[in-house]
Amino acid sequence: MAQDAGWGGGAYGGAAYGGSPYGGPPGWGGWVPPPKPGVIPLVPLKLGDVLGGAFSTMGRYWKQLFGMAAALYGGAALLMAAAVAVAYAAVADHLERVISLDYDEGASSADIMPLVTAGGILALLGIVTMAVVSGLMYAAVPAVLQEAVLGRPVTFGTVWRKAWAHVTPVIGALVLTALVATVPVLLIMAAFVGVIISVLTMDSGGGVATAISLGVIGALVTGPLAVWIWIKVCLAPAAVVFEGQGPVAALRRSSQLVRGDWWRIFGITLLAGLIAGAAGYVIQIPFSILGLFPGMIGNASLDDDPSPTAVIVAMSGYLVATLLGQLVSQIISTTFPQLVTGLLYVDRRIRTENLGPVLAEAAGVPAQGGPVPPPYGGAAPQW
Repeated sequence: MAQDAGWGGGAYGGAAYGGSPYGGPPGWGGWVPPPKPGVIPLVPLKLGDVLGGAFSTMGRYWKQLFGMAAALYGGAALLMAAAVAVAYAAVADHLERVISLDYDEGASSADIMPLVTAGGILALLGIVTMAVVSGLMYAAVPAVLQEAVLGRPVTFGTVWRKAWAHVTPVIGALVLTALVATVPVLLIMAAFVGVIISVLTMDSGGGVATAISLGVIGALVTGPLAVWIWIKVCLAPAAVVFEGQGPVAALRRSSQLVRGDWWRIFGITLLAGLIAGAAGYVIQIPFSILGLFPGMIGNASLDDDPSPTAVIVAMSGYLVATLLGQLVSQIISTTFPQLVTGLLYVDRRIRTENLGPVLAEAAGVPAQGGPVPPPYGGAAPQW
C-alpha cells in the first residue's frame, strides 16, 4: 500500500525497475513514454534527466528552495554581523592600542587576551551557526525533492517542519562525511606552513624540505582515498530525509546504493559542482562591481592615519555588496548540487530496488507495462 510518510523500507536489492527498460513496447501498442508525474521520468535516469530534473525543481519550487536558503543564510549573516558588532564594541579600545603600536613595540597581554577571546567566541559561534544552517539546507532540499518527483505541491511550512525534524541526524552525517577530508587537508596545511616557514626564515635546510615533501606525498596518497569515501557517503543526507535513517545508518545506506556505480555518481556530482561554482562566480561579478563605487567614494574621505572604525564605515558599501553577492552565490551553490545528489539517490533506488512502480502508485499514475513483481520475491519498497 502506498504511504505518504516517506520513502522508508529495508534494502531491496534486485533487478532494475521493470526488469527490461521501462518504456519497452507493451504488446501491440508500440512504445509508450514512461510515466513522469513530476520533474523526472520514473525510470533509470540519464545525465540529461538528472540535470533537467534539478533545473525543473528549481523552477517549480523556487519559492520553497530559495526562500528557505535566503532565510537561513540571511539570518546567519545578520547574526554574525550583530555578533561582530558586539565583539568590536567590547574590544575596540584594545584593538586601537594594538594597531597604533610602532614596529618596535610589543602588545601587552592585557590587550591581546581580549582580542583572542573575542575572536575565539566569534569563530565558535560561526561554526555552530553554519553547522545548523547547513544541516537545515541539506534536509530541506530532499524534502522538496520528495514531492517534486511526484509532482505534488509543498508549502514552505511543510519543508521547514521536515527539515527541522531531520536536522540533527543530517548534521551528524555531514560531520562524519567532513571527517573524511580531514587527513589530506591537514597534510596540505602542514606542507603550506612548511613553505611559509622556509620563505620567512630563508631556510632551505633538510628538515623543512622533508616536512614539505612528506606533507605533499601524504596528501597525494590520502586525497584519492578521501574522494572515494566521500562519493560513497554522498547520498547520506538524502537517506536521512527519505528513509529516516540515523547518521551512521545513512552512511552505510549511501555506500550500499553507490556500490557498482561509483564513477557515474562521481562524474555527475563533479559536473553539478562545476555548474554551481560557475553560476555562483558569474552572480558575484555584478555585486563586486557595484560595491566598488561606494568603496572608492569612502576611501577618498579617509585621512592619512584612519582608525579601524573609519575604515569599516568607508568600506561598508563594498562589504554589503560583496556579502549580498556571496549570499546569492551560496544559495545557488548549495541548492543545485544537493538537488542532483537527491536525484541520484532516487535513481539508484529505481535501478536497484524497483522503486519506480511504487512512485507511480504514490503519484496516482498508471505504471507502464502493468505491475512489476518485487525483486527476489520480497516485499515491494514502501513510499
